[in-house]
Amino acid sequence: MKSVALAEAKAQLSALVDQVEAGHSICITRHGKPVAEIRPIAKVRAPIDFDALKQMTDSMTFQEEDGGTFMRRIRDEARY
Repeated sequence: MKSVALAEAKAQLSALVDQVEAGHSICITRHGKPVAEIRPIAKVRAPIDFDALKQMTDSMTFQEEDGGTFMRRIRDEARY
């Protein structure tokens, strides 16, 4: 994280905001001690469309064997 003195932050606020938009966090210091932090806002996630998810999973076929049997078969086939 980049540290910037308060006076420098006031003078270059636009440039610091550009850096934050790019994903960087900036610590603002006063007399060498951290007093504030500027960081990007978490992006809003799109809501899950449960109907589309259910439709997709309903169209999938089931595995013929359970996970343990599958892993044993893959492991044993790879040995020889």
